Amino acid sequence: MRRLGGKEVADEIMADLKIRVDALKAKGTEPKLAILRVGQREDDLAYERGVLKRFGTIDVAVEVTELDAGVSQEELDKTFDSINNDPKVHGILVFRPLPKGLSDEHMRRTIDPGKDVDFMDIRNMEDCLAGVRDCSAPCTAEAVMELIRHYQIETKGKKVTVVGRSLVIGKPVALLLTTANATVTVCHTKTVNTEEECKRADIIVACCGVAKIINENYVREGQIVIDVGMNVDEEGKLCGDVDYDKVSEIAEAVTPVPGGVGSITTAILLKHVVVNAERQA
Repeated sequence: MRRLGGKEVADEIMADLKIRVDALKAKGTEPKLAILRVGQREDDLAYERGVLKRFGTIDVAVEVTELDAGVSQEELDKTFDSINNDPKVHGILVFRPLPKGLSDEHMRRTIDPGKDVDFMDIRNMEDCLAGVRDCSAPCTAEAVMELIRHYQIETKGKKVTVVGRSLVIGKPVALLLTTANATVTVCHTKTVNTEEECKRADIIVACCGVAKIINENYVREGQIVIDVGMNVDEEGKLCGDVDYDKVSEIAEAVTPVPGGVGSITTAILLKHVVVNAERQA
């Protein structure tokens, strides 16, 4: 079994970004990301820690705004507007899904396209659907494609099963894979016999947000399994949507959690911030 780690993929991206950030600073532009987090979900906090660590390695600023999970819609939107209107911010990351009772509609409709780094703006969704090259896809979806590129995984004519259909990961990664000439099946809670759909695939992308749901019953020999999930198991440890121990005994290659796609995602997020800063400069 081959372990598809994310570190070397991220290191390759970061080497390029270091040069670009230094060039921006030399011209007087300081790239900056603003994070808006509502509540303290452990997966959000874990990702936030990863972002702070990644951005800190090349001294790019991150400003975190935390709101209580019981915040009103009015206060949430007002806080977002303040961040959105800050000329020093080059990227905005809002942790989603939001707590029940809160909507991200206002943010999606008003975010400055020049600060959208994670697929909130409807125009980015349209570009992704149209197959526009270099469109601003969600960071995690783009990270999956970077991992595929780095490890030279063939997608042309391959069958891919995506388990999950969220706007943040499932649907956009399915669109990107289709653009890469794969034949894609998207499974969700209403899919009949997801296990068989997964077994038919050459590549499985697990992004449904259910801890270790993809086990030995979903896989066969020769498959590549990409785990996008970030969950907390019964022991309080971070884990993916894939039961790594069981699946790694069968599949040809598997990404670990932590240490897989998530490692690349934070580098892609930084890339989006840098690209926005370059456009503004």
